[in-house]
Amino acid sequence: MVIKNTILGFISITKMNTQILQKNNQRHPYHLVDPSPWPFVASMGALGLTFGGVMFMHNYSGGWSLFCLGFSTILYTMYVWWRDIVREATFEGQHTFAVQQGLRQGVLLFIVSEIMFFFAFFWAFFDASIKPSFMLGGVWPPDGLETLSPWGVPLLNTVILLTSGATVTWAHHGIVAGTKKSSQIGLLLTILLAIVFTGLQVFEYFNAPFTISDGIYGSTFYLATGFHGFHVFIGTCFLSVCLIRLGLNHFTREHHFGFEAAAWYWHFVDVVWLFLFITIYWWGS
Repeated sequence: MVIKNTILGFISITKMNTQILQKNNQRHPYHLVDPSPWPFVASMGALGLTFGGVMFMHNYSGGWSLFCLGFSTILYTMYVWWRDIVREATFEGQHTFAVQQGLRQGVLLFIVSEIMFFFAFFWAFFDASIKPSFMLGGVWPPDGLETLSPWGVPLLNTVILLTSGATVTWAHHGIVAGTKKSSQIGLLLTILLAIVFTGLQVFEYFNAPFTISDGIYGSTFYLATGFHGFHVFIGTCFLSVCLIRLGLNHFTREHHFGFEAAAWYWHFVDVVWLFLFITIYWWGS
């Protein structure tokens, strides 16, 4: 059994080295990716997540189980897919300057699509609040609805997120300057601030005087702030992976696009929260 595993390991390493040599002899700077099962697995997970969520909301049997299965599949796919990308970038040297430029453009386009996503929620909020319907009492917030004070937890969360934006910039400067310890401290502080923000947001939800079913105000409030909280969770995972990679010396002064993408995403989350605080929490209250 030991001999068999040794032979299989040797064959696998030989095959990987052959692929690296073949790709290193290519006459262009682009990365021609190998066939991967993860896009298909991710799409199946997303399908299960969507159907399971709808079934759960309509009280169908097995809806919650299907939702959890789809969510677990997506989490697993995220791990193995990005593991492969890290391997290609760090150990195989596939992410040349031209590839990195393409990745930067892709991340920027992704952030633009996310801006459009939140723009839809702001559109719904302003459509209902600027000219309130007579069914809402002709006023905004709707008549008889108690809202949250913007000067409590929302203001504290604003300070926390703005501070986290400063600490992630500190970490970025540390990587560029080659000071690993400084960048690790900045990144760790960013993650801790993100966790505190998420905890305060959950606390606010449990103590809010209204629910998502309280008309247009409740639905727009919880959808906008809830999806922002989900993006904070994704960003926290993103930064946590960067912290692990930083400890494993995966980042250099010139080659740290994985961290750059996480920092861009985190600044996007910061800006969205500022708009949420100004419009929904302050102006809308």
